Amino acid sequence: MKPKSRALITLLLFITSTLFLAGCASGPASPAGRHVDFSNYDKPLTEQVTDHIKDKVTARLGEGKNPHDRYFIIPFAYENKGNDPAFSHSFLSVIRVFADGSQPKLSPGLKKRTYQGREFEAFTISWLPHDFPQNPHLCVFEGIGAALVPSMNKCPVSPGKSFDLPTTLTLAVHEQGAVGMWGPYEISKPGFDLGVKRLRLLETGTIKYRADDRGYRKRKEAINCFHAMAGLDELFPDGGFLDTGFKMWGLNGTKQVLLEYTTKASNKHLLLEPVDIEKDLIGFVYAPDRTERGVYDPFATSACAYHK
Repeated sequence: MKPKSRALITLLLFITSTLFLAGCASGPASPAGRHVDFSNYDKPLTEQVTDHIKDKVTARLGEGKNPHDRYFIIPFAYENKGNDPAFSHSFLSVIRVFADGSQPKLSPGLKKRTYQGREFEAFTISWLPHDFPQNPHLCVFEGIGAALVPSMNKCPVSPGKSFDLPTTLTLAVHEQGAVGMWGPYEISKPGFDLGVKRLRLLETGTIKYRADDRGYRKRKEAINCFHAMAGLDELFPDGGFLDTGFKMWGLNGTKQVLLEYTTKASNKHLLLEPVDIEKDLIGFVYAPDRTERGVYDPFATSACAYHK
């Protein structure tokens, strides 16, 4: 490759990564420094999100040869206006990019895919009741005093299922929710292996789903979406207030997971880079038309608009 061509490609990669880190802004910001960006409005949410992931990982890998496998995590959350726990969710995607020219041993059950000449495998931990796409009515607290006293909560335990990323984002679209995404953050191979181990455990069906998992988690019977993705080295990690945390769902729930990753995971060399929970957040907001009227936007910086 000629030096000028190589320099041009490097410049384009830098511009792409810079735009990604800034969110999806492609126009002038409002006087307050934030706005809703409608430049990809007609792109489905799933496509917007996956394009962001692909662009960011590609920029991280660079144009040279990738001599060894690389691993990344992408934490997510969605919530409705008011952050109602019945309409909020936390989930996590994990990616393994194979070394160039290698013949890797694939993780059982994961599909090998290709993007711009590079092969990868990916999975998502998105823990919900097994029939949630057909019956999206989540029981969180039922009964007088249920939110304060776990034994008074009459919500049932459900068989659980970990859904893939497209299905989960479709659920977010159905709720017309605000979707937050962090990363991708690079992790170590042991971190990736722990993620696979967690997915396999959830797939056995021995663990059930319950939004309010106080008591059930301690008895190792059921966990919620937040605890399914938290503490990958410890299936039933201790939570905060009331074993889960006050308002600890949606964006707040995933932020709590990231707080853990920046301490425990970093100390164990599972997370290979720093995390800025506020600055790294990229937002996607539902807009019924190409205006900001009635848009629920909980993000401190510019957010990308979607409607399908």
